[in-house]
Amino acid sequence: MPQLNTSTWFITIITMLPALYLIMQLKLLKMTYYFFPSQKTFDMQSFNNPWQLKWTKIYLPPSQLHHS
Repeated sequence: MPQLNTSTWFITIITMLPALYLIMQLKLLKMTYYFFPSQKTFDMQSFNNPWQLKWTKIYLPPSQLHHS
């Protein structure tokens, strides 16, 4: 059974890393990034809500009666 020659693995891996980095950079360069839309100013209109037209009563929690 022949022995596996691993003498070229180091240079193969070392040259593969910059090549993969370069390929990824080129792929990222082609991507189009969408920028956030500009902030629109909205008119602050007052909307008439049903609860704004009525007076609402604020109820307090029932008080505890103290028995002596």
